[in-house]
Amino acid sequence: MTSPSPKSVTELLDAWGRGDRAALDALIPTVYAELHRQAERALRARPGHTLQPTALVHEAYVRLANRPGAGAQNRSHFFAVAAMVMRSVLVDHARAQQRAKRGGDPQRVSLEAAADAASPEPAVDVLELDEALDRLAEHDPRKGRVVELRYFVGLSIEETAQALDASPATIKREWAAARAWLWRELTTT
Repeated sequence: MTSPSPKSVTELLDAWGRGDRAALDALIPTVYAELHRQAERALRARPGHTLQPTALVHEAYVRLANRPGAGAQNRSHFFAVAAMVMRSVLVDHARAQQRAKRGGDPQRVSLEAAADAASPEPAVDVLELDEALDRLAEHDPRKGRVVELRYFVGLSIEETAQALDASPATIKREWAAARAWLWRELTTT
């Protein structure tokens, strides 16, 4: 089976945006492998996380299905929207685990999805990170999107640049600045 062209994905996104539920049903199998790969990367940086990549993709699908079109304009934008939905799923899952523990130790995660083994970063609570990321997005929406795509979905610099229609150099700078901003927020509160 050949990989569908971006145009066919765009056509499905257009139809879904017009409220055609069948278009979403046709779109998901077309992009499922990429969504699953993103889910695997998002979860790989969270050792001990009980959510599996398939469950993350399926929950994201359910949430996307309830948002006709989700404003996705093209293939790259669709994956950016999916990243936002996956973030929401991961945060909701972490909240549910925290409630289940009734105040037990919050789940700790690394700030860098692909942490450099030579300089590992301290872990942060995923719920604290979510709140800090919301504050960052109020201050600088694009840096918030960069963190969302890099951290919660595990996209590379190049993939993030493509999703946000920016150069890899710009994304690299914004990623570094966003990480520094979040680090200050998370260590001073």
